[in-house]
Amino acid sequence: MILKAEHLILGDGKTVLEQGAVCVDSEGKIKSVGPSDQIERQNPGEEVRDYGEATILPGLFDMHVHFGYYYSQPGLSEYDDYMVAYYALKQAAYALDLGITTVRDLASPYNLCKKMRMAGEAGFIEVPRIFHTHTGICMTGGHGHEDGITEVDGVWPLRKEIRRQLRDGADWIKILTSNREDFPEFTQEELNAAVDECHRRGVKTAVHAGTQPAIQMCIDAGFDTIEHGTFMTLAQAEQMAENNQAWVPTITAYTYLYEYTKRLIEEGGDLSNPISARAVKDQAFFEPAANAYRDHFKSFYDTGVTVLAGSDMVLYGAPPLPIHQELAYMVEYGITPVQAVATATGNPSRVMGLEKVTGFLHPGLQADLLVVQGNAAEDIHALDQVLGVYLGGRRVREN
Repeated sequence: MILKAEHLILGDGKTVLEQGAVCVDSEGKIKSVGPSDQIERQNPGEEVRDYGEATILPGLFDMHVHFGYYYSQPGLSEYDDYMVAYYALKQAAYALDLGITTVRDLASPYNLCKKMRMAGEAGFIEVPRIFHTHTGICMTGGHGHEDGITEVDGVWPLRKEIRRQLRDGADWIKILTSNREDFPEFTQEELNAAVDECHRRGVKTAVHAGTQPAIQMCIDAGFDTIEHGTFMTLAQAEQMAENNQAWVPTITAYTYLYEYTKRLIEEGGDLSNPISARAVKDQAFFEPAANAYRDHFKSFYDTGVTVLAGSDMVLYGAPPLPIHQELAYMVEYGITPVQAVATATGNPSRVMGLEKVTGFLHPGLQADLLVVQGNAAEDIHALDQVLGVYLGGRRVREN
């Protein structure tokens, strides 16, 4: 099968081919990529799907999702294990609708994502590629403890919990060590131990750290990805670039929360939802957070720190998995559409160790492909107009 389009974005943050094509073999892998006339000559008799004035790019990664975060849903008392699983499956369907073919789930109910992945592999359900952390780990009373995050204190209990989660199939470990105030929840000794326990096992670890001094403590501890880094400094971005640590800013989540809570306060609204009520309480945090991303994203990006796109949207009524908006903010704040696409393709592929599996339009990789209307290399909003999604060469969505 040959897919043709006027534009191809390869996923490396710089390469765009005009009037290109991708040939997919019978095993669902990319056989060749290049000018469409050349690809057709080399593969006579292949079915050709010509998308015309469109862009073919690698399927997207969302590096910060919570498929099983049901806590902001109405009728919360009805959410038993069955309802949570149905809810999570709906989130997975949204992901494929948007062209997200790989996700990293950074805290859902224990074993949920593990079983979703198994069900997908068995052919019972249709889901993206899933990598997951189980529940995440916070201190007693720490950020997320109300929402199912596992509470642990002390170096050896932390190591034991990490070992338990790895035993039970976690691909990554997530630590949470700050909330809305300048208070580091875990000690430096605990953070160092968590990273050491993961790295000596050959496993990577992510950390929720948005405020100071927690951000610096997490950089010093050696976490592989810093989630949010909301009030990071330029010097810290430079240090992360030097350390080969990646940054997942989740711009959209904080910007949406600022705009949402502002509307609730100014216009009134239903605060019976506990997550909405909590968000309004934190409204004074969200405005400077949104402004910090707007004012500093480009300078941080220019340090060379690896930026990864993650949506982290869990609020009822908000756009689900708004990875397209995340990339649009990045472009609005100063980088090119092709660079933004790389934060959701090539960059996460490298961080996840999947360079030989997915994330680029390269021969030999799985044909995880997204086709969108228009020229996404010039207009990032082309990603909003999905024409087709392919997972391992199989068409799972077609508009």
